[in-house]
Amino acid sequence: MSYENILFDIADGRATLTLNRPDSLNSLNVAMMQEIRDAIGAIDVDQNARVLVLKGAGRGFCSGADLAKGSGANNGDGPFDAGLVLELQINPLMRLLADVRVPVVAAVHGAAAGVGCALALAADFVVAARSSYFLMAFAKVGLAPDGGATWILPRLVGVARAAEMLMLGERIPAAKASEWGMIYKVADDDQLIAETDALASRLASGPTVAYGLVRRALHAGLSSSYGQALTLERENQRVAGLTEDFAEGVRAFREKRPAVFRGR
Repeated sequence: MSYENILFDIADGRATLTLNRPDSLNSLNVAMMQEIRDAIGAIDVDQNARVLVLKGAGRGFCSGADLAKGSGANNGDGPFDAGLVLELQINPLMRLLADVRVPVVAAVHGAAAGVGCALALAADFVVAARSSYFLMAFAKVGLAPDGGATWILPRLVGVARAAEMLMLGERIPAAKASEWGMIYKVADDDQLIAETDALASRLASGPTVAYGLVRRALHAGLSSSYGQALTLERENQRVAGLTEDFAEGVRAFREKRPAVFRGR
């Protein structure tokens, strides 16, 4: 399928989704969010996809929701239910991303702001260019956070730092985000793509089913009891133990060689 607001392809085990509205710093409008959802849905039915890489075209990753008049976010005339676009577009998108069956890597350069910041932080691994920054400026326009920010940020950095980010609306440079434990790695600007590609290649050659089960357990474990986590681990291990990759892993261990996983 061809898209107008994103670039999307699957090759060499890697699904690459590039936000492609560079003239607006890849701000998310309704059409773009629908296209992202469609692309993420395609990953779950294409067994060739073993990792998802999120990127942004142009000068930055994503500047957040498109607040321009006529964008679908706000018509600028009278009272407006700003939560409606969350209900209809943003929340379904973030749920799809949370449930995708493959690991997710975000390559962040320039700004990752607003829901764009939440989108990046929803990835399992965030590789950020040294000059990039993360920004939650909802309060500066009189809005509350969205994109799951109030759920993920306290879990990544703690309540005090989450409050700093969400209430003061100041830029968090990549180095500070790394110090806070908010992201996986900072890369020199000219090494961002190489670092991201290396990580994506590593994940694409790994046990895809097991990675998906890890994602599921990590997300569930943040809000489950210890007993519930143990129960889910038991079920996940049953599923993983039936995969071809597990059988290959055991053979490779016995034969003292690197495993060659097929993602099945």
